[in-house]
Amino acid sequence: MPSFNPSRRTFLKTSVVAGVSVCIVPLADKAALAALFEEKHLTPVQTDPATGAPRFRVDGIAKVNGEKVFARDIRARDMPHWPAQQSHAFIVRTTRADRTFDGIDLSLLGDELKPDVVVTAADLERDGVTFPKFYGDDMLLPVGKTPAYLGHAVAILIYHDFARFRFAKDKLKYRDEVVRYGAQTGALERDPWGTFRFVRVGGATPFDDDVFSSLKFAPVFPSAMRKHQPVWPDGKDHGQVGEQGMAHAKSIRDELANPPANWLVLDREYNTQSIDTAALEADNANCWYDRDNQTLHMVVPTQAPSEVGESTAEMLARCKSAFPVKQVVLHPTYTVGYGSKDHYNFPFYGLVTALYAGSKPVRLANDRYEQFQTALKRHAFKMHYRIAVDKETGLLQSFQGDFEANGGGRMNFSPSVAMVGATAAQSIYYFPKNDLATVAIASRAIDAGSARGYGTLQSMAATEMMIDEFAEQLKLDPIEFRLKNALRSGMKNTQGAIPAGAIRVDEVLEASRKHPLWTNRAKKKAEYETAHPGHRYGVGFACVQKDFGTGAETSFARVEIDAEGRIALYHSGAEIGTGMSTSQASAVSRWLSRAATDVRTSITEWPDLPVTTSGDPYLMSQADQDKLSQNPRWSPGYASPSSATNSAYYFTHSTREAARVVFMHGLWPAAMAIWSQGIGGGQAASLVVRVEDARWVDGKLSAGGLQALPYEQLVKKAHELGLVTGATVHVFNRWQWTEADFVVNGQAVRIPVDGLSVRMGAGDANGKRTTNGYDVLDRRKVYIAPVQRNNASVTYYSAVGTLVELSVHEASGKVSLLTHHSIMECGSQLSPALVSGQLQGGIAMGIGHALHEFLPLYEDGPGNGTWNFNRYHLPRASDVAVWTQTGTVLPPISDTDPPKGIAEVVMIPVVGAIVNGIAHAIGHRFTDLPVTAEKIQEVLA
Repeated sequence: MPSFNPSRRTFLKTSVVAGVSVCIVPLADKAALAALFEEKHLTPVQTDPATGAPRFRVDGIAKVNGEKVFARDIRARDMPHWPAQQSHAFIVRTTRADRTFDGIDLSLLGDELKPDVVVTAADLERDGVTFPKFYGDDMLLPVGKTPAYLGHAVAILIYHDFARFRFAKDKLKYRDEVVRYGAQTGALERDPWGTFRFVRVGGATPFDDDVFSSLKFAPVFPSAMRKHQPVWPDGKDHGQVGEQGMAHAKSIRDELANPPANWLVLDREYNTQSIDTAALEADNANCWYDRDNQTLHMVVPTQAPSEVGESTAEMLARCKSAFPVKQVVLHPTYTVGYGSKDHYNFPFYGLVTALYAGSKPVRLANDRYEQFQTALKRHAFKMHYRIAVDKETGLLQSFQGDFEANGGGRMNFSPSVAMVGATAAQSIYYFPKNDLATVAIASRAIDAGSARGYGTLQSMAATEMMIDEFAEQLKLDPIEFRLKNALRSGMKNTQGAIPAGAIRVDEVLEASRKHPLWTNRAKKKAEYETAHPGHRYGVGFACVQKDFGTGAETSFARVEIDAEGRIALYHSGAEIGTGMSTSQASAVSRWLSRAATDVRTSITEWPDLPVTTSGDPYLMSQADQDKLSQNPRWSPGYASPSSATNSAYYFTHSTREAARVVFMHGLWPAAMAIWSQGIGGGQAASLVVRVEDARWVDGKLSAGGLQALPYEQLVKKAHELGLVTGATVHVFNRWQWTEADFVVNGQAVRIPVDGLSVRMGAGDANGKRTTNGYDVLDRRKVYIAPVQRNNASVTYYSAVGTLVELSVHEASGKVSLLTHHSIMECGSQLSPALVSGQLQGGIAMGIGHALHEFLPLYEDGPGNGTWNFNRYHLPRASDVAVWTQTGTVLPPISDTDPPKGIAEVVMIPVVGAIVNGIAHAIGHRFTDLPVTAEKIQEVLA
């Protein structure tokens, strides 16, 4: 067996956490299966000469040929330094949550199929094994306790041969008697996972200073919990911030309850369902605890490699006496996510399974039934909206919203999802006043997490349904009504923050208003229903804008050019099927004229740029931030997971800043050196030459009329002169990029990064270098957004409007999408093909949410272990108008526009558009999703 060589360049050692070092090894060891994928099956980015956009994804050909490798594909024999024999395991889970757990009964298995190892809560308690803090208590449920939720894990069964494992798993499937229950207790009652309130009273105009807002003061928080319900502060005009906020909240609600005569007030309740995220790679982990060398090896799919590594070290440090571990070797892999693999708990079940497997590699992998029973779900929301509009002016006046997100049995990101759902509810509209109260409840449902949409699909779809109803009652064109109330640049959101950049929803609305689907809808309805007896025709529209990012986005990127001109890109972001590796490879071309040919993602430790972090970027005080930032290597965050639609904008920022440093301090001075050669300073002496005039044309650099220099010549000169040929950057964004002052090659610069190291060309032999030739530069001063910016909650938005043409069959209630057209505003596109793919995939997900996908929350839902795709309707090609769908993208304002995050926003407007289209077709407005054929039949009966 080949030896494992820790000196390989791809072996990256992280910081030590509580005495446990974490090493991140992307599967790039050339003897490993996934390395063969990365080395032989990824295709360097090829660009279209006419547009400069990638022709196809770096993993595109591998996907088509079935050669893409996921964590689920890896076995022990594929890992050259592991034992070849693979063990297997599965988890026994409860299907009730109203009685105490009384133990397990494995008598069905007999002697032949009994497991080699059974792990229970008693074993974990004896050995001090617990979840990382984020994931809560009772990793395995102890005897005598009531399950916190349906599907609560109670035991892990480990087998050292596959045949017995397979037979045993089949034997126990659907057999409720395996888990014994005791006294009936009813479901657990617990305090909510999180509660927030956002109150705003604007000034005389949308551009005046607010009287009160979350950004200006703070969100309102409960003063206590009583019977698991929030108790809000008493309202006092001149009291504490929370009391002032509640005084304004009471005034807003009183006015809506007793409105002026010229107000139209609508009061509605909306409900959206729990859905499965349906990532086609089911959760899995393959882990090996090498007790002899006190090393834990993990192959896991994850959106957040850094989080898994750090949490694993935290977890192992507490049980070190029973399971001594000095080192964790984590192998992140390509995966698919949609939020389902962001801070999910499955890797830690794989870890525990390995600890008890007797130093044998053990694989824990969900089948599709188990995936439905355990995977993170999209939150079910209950929403009570009361909104007022001035009947004379048609302007929105006040918005009262009460939101309840069902977080299920473990907290996960439920507080954040509830908060984001509430702050997004205003969507594209301006409200002078608002009171938005939101709570994430704990229940016996399966955990809900950061599923695509993150609360905004639920809240904005409801807003679009109500806006359409307002237009109907006011007898206004629905798009005209939206235009009248659209948020414009410089106006404030419901938290009191002014969105960053240009707000272009009015352009999206104008384009939608002129589209033939909209202008011809009345005529087409009459013609279609005459030609198709028994069918009702409708056209619906919705437009939303969604934030992207978390308010604490952070990443690393390294860009290098070797002496032959090959560009390598290393990035902390994980590839989860979004095409991030392709778009980031392409992003360097803005500064370097061509795409990176070698791309590595999921890099989690950066010895060439040591960065430390401490504290919570959302909760730290300004004094703490000021003190900590005096350390030139400190940042409020380390590396973000691939989530929150962050790759296009946030990951591209670090990629391009690294490339820009190489250009500004490598290729540009190399060009100046060439242009200045000869008597009297050469070509450059007779012209004014500015770097801002530099342009790449056909792979050659020119500026101010100077001779165009081939890229290869510039690279050679940069290496010859010992200029910058590689740069690693670290960035942080709290709704504003951190900037810092550095001295690079003798030049003082301020750039929007908070950490920087550079590598000089081979001609330079001076300076103190890291082991791979990088010089870590201490920043002279740093400019981090104040912590109060957290109160803004969101400031970056992208907008999409969607028109849907549909038909409702009167007899069956079936809704058929005839066509749909989306209009998107996403800044500058990195790859139009990837944008189109995101649009098509997102719309399909939105159609599923509007019409088909549904999971019962409790006993008859997936927690009982009997759900699969035979019961769960994912939209098919026939459901999504696959051959007639179209879309357009607004051109950027200029070629300097940054790309915007659009992965989540594309799925949202189609939900409201479908419900509004059904209303146009049959004259009934639904408020509960999904709108199934059965619900329509009831209305039409």
